[in-house]
Amino acid sequence: MAAAALRRGLLSSVSKYSRPPAHRILSVADTSCILDAFRPRLQCRACGLPNVVQPRRLMSSRPEGKILETVGVFEAVKQHGKYETGQLFLHSVFGYRGIVLFPWHARLYDRDVTPPMSDSKPDPPGAHGSKEVKGKTHTYYQVLIDTRDCPHISQRSQTEAVTFLANHDDSRALYAIPGLDYVSHEDILPYNSTEQIPIQHELFERFLMFNPSKAPPFTTRDTLKAWQEKNHPWLELSDVHRETTENIRVTVIPFYMGMREAQNSHVYWWRYCIRLENMGNEVVQLRERHWRIFSLSGTLETVRGRGVVGREPVLSKEQPAFQYSSHVSLQAPSGHMWGTFRIERTDGSHFDVRIPPFSLESNKDDKAPPAGYTF
Repeated sequence: MAAAALRRGLLSSVSKYSRPPAHRILSVADTSCILDAFRPRLQCRACGLPNVVQPRRLMSSRPEGKILETVGVFEAVKQHGKYETGQLFLHSVFGYRGIVLFPWHARLYDRDVTPPMSDSKPDPPGAHGSKEVKGKTHTYYQVLIDTRDCPHISQRSQTEAVTFLANHDDSRALYAIPGLDYVSHEDILPYNSTEQIPIQHELFERFLMFNPSKAPPFTTRDTLKAWQEKNHPWLELSDVHRETTENIRVTVIPFYMGMREAQNSHVYWWRYCIRLENMGNEVVQLRERHWRIFSLSGTLETVRGRGVVGREPVLSKEQPAFQYSSHVSLQAPSGHMWGTFRIERTDGSHFDVRIPPFSLESNKDDKAPPAGYTF
């Protein structure tokens, strides 16, 4: 018999690395979060937010102020097939409540798996290692995050994962859609609710409607269908890259964002989402990043710096994952990125974690600027 899905201070008991028995699912505390609609945001190339400094010490990231409250009824996790539009879920790693908008089918290139020699994807020029990687199809979902949970997702640098180039002359201006995320199939913990508006997000009622005769009882509005169709090239998730070093797994998802003209040249933009996961029991902290960016024009750029997006996250058994997004631009239609993260142990020793090489590929056809990020 399915039991109530419960909401709590933060995700330590929800994590798939120490998942509780099926009769309990825990999510995040119910505290209001103001949604800043579609606010403009600037982020710099391969480095993130400037002028934010974390203290140089290892810190505990254990959540405080836990609150327990029923939010719905837990459903069986799907081992096969996919979840439908309107499926309510708790994120197994970050603990937030969300709802599925639609699925994506991506090619997962896992460097931890040794593939046959044929049908494989080689390393980019100059990248570390010579391992060839075979891609396999994997399901991800475009989802909405409940805005009440935004303040409590401490393992994310921000709760949105989708940005667009602004539709004006400033080629560096970016617009973000808060609370829109990409979630892997295995991170979905499904539940159902009798509430007609179980998720608080400005786009919920614009995209979905309550229909008690359906299962799940939320169906797609024409607005969501039109928005997906118009923005398909900018939303589509196509490749996912993954590699583990000394129990720290790095997952990278790149997105092409489009081209802008600047000073009589073309500038191509990409967004990339990175997730670090501590698969072991040792507490570690990310201290530095080292990127190498190769452009089809023949240039090779090196970027070093403290932390990522102004943070130096702690990865522990209680909070094993951290995720962030950043942006990069090239004056060429394609290129590659790879690098390392410098990780510090509690005894002060360090080791480098490899960032799997990934391609930066532009869409070949001319596309209209992204539409639908304002209503």
